Amino acid sequence: MKGLGFLRRGLARIWRLPFLANIRRNHALEHATIHLLSARLPGVRLAGRSTSRGFYIYGDVPTPLLETTVREAMHRLQAGEHDLALHPHCGTNLATASVLTGLATAVSVMGRRRRWWDKLLTALPTALAALTLAQPLGYWVQEHVTTEAQLPQADIVHIQQFRWRRMTVHFVRMRYT
Repeated sequence: MKGLGFLRRGLARIWRLPFLANIRRNHALEHATIHLLSARLPGVRLAGRSTSRGFYIYGDVPTPLLETTVREAMHRLQAGEHDLALHPHCGTNLATASVLTGLATAVSVMGRRRRWWDKLLTALPTALAALTLAQPLGYWVQEHVTTEAQLPQADIVHIQQFRWRRMTVHFVRMRYT
């Protein structure tokens, strides 16, 4: 048990490294921004990607609306609306489901020699159980690992718009103090 506390403290220190802390903050802000934009622009397909310097928003969004929405998202996260930092379509959920299902399936077919259909009959329910667990686990991983909803003082440095493969893309450069 003592070793687990050491591991938890070590991981907490890693997540606070400035590089990773900024990615997690930007990821939370990206999610909050997409939540708000989706409500304002129903039917517009949106995606995002976070870096240590800011985040990308992929989708047909006017730059002034994006800036206003990012500022509102920052304010709402800082005011305690931490649920905005979690998004059901986050890649973290997909990665969690993939890893959990792959591991569960691999473990279920290991062991003594069996016919392939016996392995299949074991692997299918195991994979379904893993997928069922993956959804709440994916949200947990978002909340505790890949996002940080408690934003310090934050400033938008600039927002750059460009085109990529017939798609409008914005990069929102952030600074935290």
